[in-house]
Amino acid sequence: MRAFVLAGPGQGSVEDVPPPVAGPGEAVIDVERVGVCGTDVEFFSGEMAYLHQGHAVYPMRLGHEWCGVVSSVGPGVEDAWVGRRVMGDTMLGCGSCRRCVRGHQHTCEARQEVGIRGGRAGALAEQLAVPVSSLHGLPDSVDPVAGALVEPGGNSLRAARATQAGPGDRVLVLGPGAIGLLVAMFLRAAGAEVHLLGRPGDDFAGRLGFGDVWTEATLPSMPFDAVVDASNAAHLPALALDVVEPGGRLVYIGLSGAPSLLDTRTLVLKDVTAVGILSASPGLADCIDAYARGAVDPRPLVAATVGLDGVAEVLAGVRPAGGGPKIHVDPSR
Repeated sequence: MRAFVLAGPGQGSVEDVPPPVAGPGEAVIDVERVGVCGTDVEFFSGEMAYLHQGHAVYPMRLGHEWCGVVSSVGPGVEDAWVGRRVMGDTMLGCGSCRRCVRGHQHTCEARQEVGIRGGRAGALAEQLAVPVSSLHGLPDSVDPVAGALVEPGGNSLRAARATQAGPGDRVLVLGPGAIGLLVAMFLRAAGAEVHLLGRPGDDFAGRLGFGDVWTEATLPSMPFDAVVDASNAAHLPALALDVVEPGGRLVYIGLSGAPSLLDTRTLVLKDVTAVGILSASPGLADCIDAYARGAVDPRPLVAATVGLDGVAEVLAGVRPAGGGPKIHVDPSR
């Protein structure tokens, strides 16, 4: 089968590789769509921390935001899975450690992450193999474009819920990328008043119906009951603490390339609750439901869909001007 193989920093190409075979408890998926994520870009540039921590090594196959159709199953798996449209959890815990037993497999120290960590091949290929236990069925109302946005959507739904915001609450989202915009969409669906902070020229949020979009220079002085940092800027976590209301909530889902510093004295004196969001795992089922009901439509975030031959250019930063923040890959092209 054809797959995009990353051999080293800046060294990626489409290769013919052996197709996967489903092992015990696994399924092979015919991939329909894959989203390109900032994590994939960091692997392409060589900056991803897992490379330096020994959790990932080249060569590797990227792709953890995906959907597809089950084509075969391994020993111990019911044949009824074959033909089902599915997406899959990125985080694959060991299943037996204390964290996994307590329902936190996404924090398992020995976890694999599809297309990211532990040698588990990703979805930038015509097929991939994953444990059936990681799969979530997709209803017909969730098409392939939305299906490949469930993984980032699950992260974003968890972040939105962590604000505990609803009608009458005002929330500021820092960073109007794919995650930030999805957080904003889930918050809007919950009835919150949503504001976004980005860089000058970040105007895509306006096309999604968000009228309160600011920069650091134009951010008005007003009370924010919660702030979500979905950026990669090292200084914005501290800004979030500065502008949140006393008794409010901070949600950190973005990761910067350098350590972020904030004054915990302010955290204490403002009686603020701070929450970190790592994974989509606990939010996948509810995200699928929200997409299926039409509560949130993530599809406008996709600016373009390319084939496997276009992946290297996308990872290198080539993208259409003025579109949404997300690029999708159709491996059948």
